[in-house]
Amino acid sequence: MLQMVNALLAPVKTAVRGPELAVLVLPGGTDFSYRPFSPLQGSAVRMYPFTASIQARFGTRVRVRQAQYRVYGWNGSQASPMPYARAALDRLAADHPGVPIAVIGHSMGGRVAAHLGDDERVTDVLALAPWWQFADWRQIRDGVRVRAIHGDADRVTLARRTEKGIAELTARGLDAEYLAVPGGGHPMLDHLGVWQGGTLQFVADALAAGRG
Repeated sequence: MLQMVNALLAPVKTAVRGPELAVLVLPGGTDFSYRPFSPLQGSAVRMYPFTASIQARFGTRVRVRQAQYRVYGWNGSQASPMPYARAALDRLAADHPGVPIAVIGHSMGGRVAAHLGDDERVTDVLALAPWWQFADWRQIRDGVRVRAIHGDADRVTLARRTEKGIAELTARGLDAEYLAVPGGGHPMLDHLGVWQGGTLQFVADALAAGRG
């Protein structure tokens, strides 16, 4: 299991020409916790199918990497995941200079993704059942394409807040869309075709936009 996890977290080495798009996948966490983050915890494991399916579908056109944090919680004003997420973004950009970067985050990872949306290297943001606690979507800079998918049966994060955020971004002039998942819960273990299919379509659209 650990060997498979390490393979998913490691950059893909290949001799072919560089990718058209880099993708950073951001797992979730919790509100307050200093428990060390583990690549084997549920929030990380939940995102491996997304990470693997993106790389499998798009092959050498895309490089995808899944981030790790130091601790499991956001921890108020400390925003504990952010230094590690920004470092992962820097490494991805350094490995693929000039290549646009899409970020995909679930739950707390969706909050992290919104904050990374202030970086000029980030061109696309996908938030999956995001924990947008304090209008985090306002961190996303103009020009970024934003998509959000949220289940209306989510009891952990608020779909109506996500929908409000997308509406506000649209009013600001961003290319932003919201997809509701009827009956969808927070863990994304239902309606797999919507969650996975929507994510793959997000990546396909980023490639089709000619951002590479």
